[in-house]
Amino acid sequence: MDRIATLDLQDLFAQERQYINHFFDHLDFSEMEKVLHLCLQCQGLLILVGVGKSGIIAEKIATTLSSTGTRAFCPSVTNLLHGDMGMITKEDLIIIFSKSGETKELLELMPHFRQKENTILAITSNNTSRLAQAADHCMQLSVEKELCPFDLAPTISTTVQLIFGDVLAMALMKEKEISLEEYAENHPSGSIGKKGTLLVADLMKKGEEIPLCSLEDELVDVIVELSNKKCGCLLVVSKEKHLLGIFTDGDLRRALQKEGAEVMKKQMQELMNPHPITICAEDLAYKALEKMQEKHYVMMAPVIQEEKVIGLIRMHDIIHEGIDK
Repeated sequence: MDRIATLDLQDLFAQERQYINHFFDHLDFSEMEKVLHLCLQCQGLLILVGVGKSGIIAEKIATTLSSTGTRAFCPSVTNLLHGDMGMITKEDLIIIFSKSGETKELLELMPHFRQKENTILAITSNNTSRLAQAADHCMQLSVEKELCPFDLAPTISTTVQLIFGDVLAMALMKEKEISLEEYAENHPSGSIGKKGTLLVADLMKKGEEIPLCSLEDELVDVIVELSNKKCGCLLVVSKEKHLLGIFTDGDLRRALQKEGAEVMKKQMQELMNPHPITICAEDLAYKALEKMQEKHYVMMAPVIQEEKVIGLIRMHDIIHEGIDK
């Protein structure tokens, strides 16, 4: 019995080597260079997304990128589909991981990224898929077969995604000439220093940047404010700037789905969330991030001082500074 088990393991390792070698044998280095160039040109964040096992790999790659000098984030696809698109800016590069390139949730995101004017990079094993065809650029990670005996469980496909991500992170680190000191700043000693000094007041939107409206305003009259301020929300306030509620891109989407165009005539007091989380300007930025992530990844929060609105803090702005939990 022991001999049979050993032989089975040897066969599996031999197959793993064969399938990984297939990936390397079919790797297009010119396409990899294009990917590297896209990432170097990006002025915003690298937004990595995926579903299932590919989503887990995307999250790991994002953390590797962040720790080696490249700003990256892996948001929940479900949350993006239900209102969190407000955190995405057109300067961000969208990198989508999918073996098949036919994942429904990822395809549903495409028109929303297009509306944001994002550049989209598909990382897939099927360059004829709908995702590959809809993206601006496609990097094919060739997979001969999964290690699974049914060719179903993601094994080789996720391994080559991880290899791709590790190489990309190291290539970016070298191109940016990240020094040992800079690398250290992204880890406990340097990270703790930033976490202990950067305040919400340093990062928040303030003054004319804050998107405001009143209880009696109709949605049709303030939707331009929601769009122009590009904060992903409206803060509903009194004449004295006391916070009364918040109305987000997600609230707008859900209201339109439920009530259609008729919702445009409703007043904000009927549409707002009257109990948003609030942040203080003197709070440390990383503490604000923790609070926002604890509340099911709230993407933005009003900043209050003496019961009045003085600012708006967005998760995107905190992460942009290299701060993560």
